[in-house]
Amino acid sequence: MNNTGLPPLTWLRAFEAAARHLSFTLAAQELNLTQSAVSQHVRSLEAFLGRELFIRRTRALQLTEAGANYLPTLREAFDLLARGTRSFTGGDPGRTLLVQCNMAFSVFWLAPRLHRLYAAHPWLTLNISTAIWDPERTFHDAPVEIRLGRTGDMSQTALPLPPSTMYPVCAPDYQDDLIDLQTARLFDCSGMMGNWEYWCTATKTPFNMANTVNLASTYVVAMQAALHRAGICMSHDTLAADLVASGHLIRPFEGTAKLPEAYFLMAPARHDETPASRAFVDWLQSEFAKMHNNP
Repeated sequence: MNNTGLPPLTWLRAFEAAARHLSFTLAAQELNLTQSAVSQHVRSLEAFLGRELFIRRTRALQLTEAGANYLPTLREAFDLLARGTRSFTGGDPGRTLLVQCNMAFSVFWLAPRLHRLYAAHPWLTLNISTAIWDPERTFHDAPVEIRLGRTGDMSQTALPLPPSTMYPVCAPDYQDDLIDLQTARLFDCSGMMGNWEYWCTATKTPFNMANTVNLASTYVVAMQAALHRAGICMSHDTLAADLVASGHLIRPFEGTAKLPEAYFLMAPARHDETPASRAFVDWLQSEFAKMHNNP
């Protein structure tokens, strides 16, 4: 306890996150605490205030009238604290954003569209961090992350972006005559469920299991190999659509399959948003919507 008449900040953060999610479990994931710690922080705050903030039901929370009345005041206080901190630290961090995404997404999707982002938001400064493996070690430093993975591996606060369609691609002049999948050199990104075997099974395409697939730790390497006529790369439309549309790559076979993995957006909680993060997230979602509405 302190002598300021205010409860500890940890109690307030636990209540705000639990109220936003209506879940102690999701609040715990966001705050990197245990569910029991969040629950105890909220109970301590309730004892401090002398009234209950939640109605606790099986598998669900509901704000009491007191909790619903207290929440807007708390959110306004967090917003004011965030604005004051940004002002105190100098400059305007609200105009600069660190985004983390994998190398292939950065190279093939994000970078070619940055001119549209800056045309819409010329005041924005974007710093892009890429990670090939183990992004969990670094993503906490980035307010916004775009991650490729499976639904079951993502937190419940991760927002799924429209799904991708997978298919093989190669250079227009690879194997001047008819392309033969059984003799072609194949490339793929390691660690993906959406691989050559998956595509062949989904499209009922005969696949020679003796045909070794050349693996790279990022699609950047595998797709560059295809661009330079080394072979055929398994890819998906989020990465390959622009290159196919420009004629730098072609789709030698018609079959497609839904990519088992998907891109997910991790965006800041509402009280942590800045003008930069709001502008980027809105732009990103708009770009994905345009891409999937106009294939």
